Amino acid sequence: MKQNDADWLEIVAAILSSESDNLIHLALIANEDPASLYLDANFKGAFISAEEMSQCHLDGKQIFRTFESEFAESEFSFREIKRRFRLPNEEAVFDRLEKAFLEHHILTGFIFGRVRGGFVVDLGGAVAFLPGSQVDIRPVRDVGPLVNKAERFLILKMDRRRGNIVVSRRAVLEESRKEQRDELLATLAEGQILDGVVKNITDYGAFVDIGGLDGLLHVTDISWKRVNHPTEVLSVGQQLNVQVIRVNRETQRIGLGMKQLMADPWEGVELKYPLGSKFSGTVTNITDYGAFVELEPGVEGLVHVSEMSWTKKNIHPGKIVSTNQEVEVMILEVDPDKRRISLGLKQTLANPWEAFLEAHPVGSVVEGEVRNITEFGLFIGVDGEVDGMVHLSDIDWAEPGEEAVKRYSKGDVVKAQVLDVDLVKEYISLGIKQLMDDPLREIYSSIQEGDRVTCKVKKITTGGIEVETTTGATGFIRNADLSRERDKQRPELYGFGKEFDALVTKIDADNHILTLSIKALEIADERQILAKYGSTGGAAKFGDILRSALREKNQASK
Repeated sequence: MKQNDADWLEIVAAILSSESDNLIHLALIANEDPASLYLDANFKGAFISAEEMSQCHLDGKQIFRTFESEFAESEFSFREIKRRFRLPNEEAVFDRLEKAFLEHHILTGFIFGRVRGGFVVDLGGAVAFLPGSQVDIRPVRDVGPLVNKAERFLILKMDRRRGNIVVSRRAVLEESRKEQRDELLATLAEGQILDGVVKNITDYGAFVDIGGLDGLLHVTDISWKRVNHPTEVLSVGQQLNVQVIRVNRETQRIGLGMKQLMADPWEGVELKYPLGSKFSGTVTNITDYGAFVELEPGVEGLVHVSEMSWTKKNIHPGKIVSTNQEVEVMILEVDPDKRRISLGLKQTLANPWEAFLEAHPVGSVVEGEVRNITEFGLFIGVDGEVDGMVHLSDIDWAEPGEEAVKRYSKGDVVKAQVLDVDLVKEYISLGIKQLMDDPLREIYSSIQEGDRVTCKVKKITTGGIEVETTTGATGFIRNADLSRERDKQRPELYGFGKEFDALVTKIDADNHILTLSIKALEIADERQILAKYGSTGGAAKFGDILRSALREKNQASK
């Protein structure tokens, strides 16, 4: 026991003689004699050596406890701690600390208690304040492992008159870390393999400590297979083997990779997956435009929404397949350079259009339910999910399609004839009227190309006039066929109900199409007149010949 602290025995004797459970507070200090202890009893301080610890439990009474046990129960103000912690050689201690502060020297100290906003540190005879933000580079949840352990500190602020000292452990770590980082950065090279520890995880990757430097392990470089989020593979504190794939010494940014340490599954992929072959895979991701299917770990292909179903159009892929579903797909395209494989799901199933044509050739009769009615016809379910369309013009022979379609409702079961099957456009054309006798076919069949017919105007359009012949057939005369003279090729010159003759230039009896021409009739009449009268007088003009022919015609009619 030191001479200047001999009065501590009087303090101990007073406590032992009392009836109370007063405790004497004992705190470790870092001075020249690490075995010496500082005794604080009822705000009176004294030193005690390690040998005298045997007196700490006289008569079975506990008279000592350490500061850290007291602060584990509750927090005390920094001022109260300084009042309890006093040393006889305080001036000499502050001389040493002030010199270290001015010269920016690192000191060794012990964290021995918690106060509001931080911790208290014994700097070998003086109490300093350690803010919570200055304990470590990153926030520390538990400082238990650091208590009463020799740590290095740097004095940030010092007021000797008031006895205030603020220290930082973080500044020492950052300076040490910077030295390690500079040294490591100088030796890093692309392709280098290092050990690392996951320090932080984000949505786009993980930051890995590779010995003082943090590198970014991007989510796309974790594995050859799809990783939606880094937490699927990594966890904080996990130890990894990584490869340096990028180094930017100016920005001190380092790119790391894990998949680069494994074999690339895309090597020789075009040989493993030939076009037209079928494979089984697992749906790993579904988007608005399709679904990704994993053929093997690290190799995924896209089934575009247009290649998912023969019949389901404009539907979200999630309504056709689901994540983790096992599916069979066909290889449609392989691009090893872009690491893309196009897959088809519907190609592994029978083409319903081909199956329909095989079962129902053109001309056959089918029966189905009216599934939809539109402005241009009826849609009839004819085979499973396949629909055929009956155009308005193919509903009835005589009644206009706009009127005939009103006789049908959704759910009606009807029969129709297969008119055409387009495998490329995936289109089936049906007809209802083709199952009935055509009342107009005989009328149109009686007319031949080149026949002269008498017409009556039924309708005037911008493209020509619609007429009805005396035989009951309906035809059409285009503007260019209204006359030989261009100024008379105007539909408005022909009033409704006007009668005239025209020449039949084209006829389609099956579809009731009759094309007429006044111009062609004029040319035919001219040729006939020239053939009859043109040889009687070589000098005769066409007008004279025509007038003569007309007189002859009139006289014959009288």
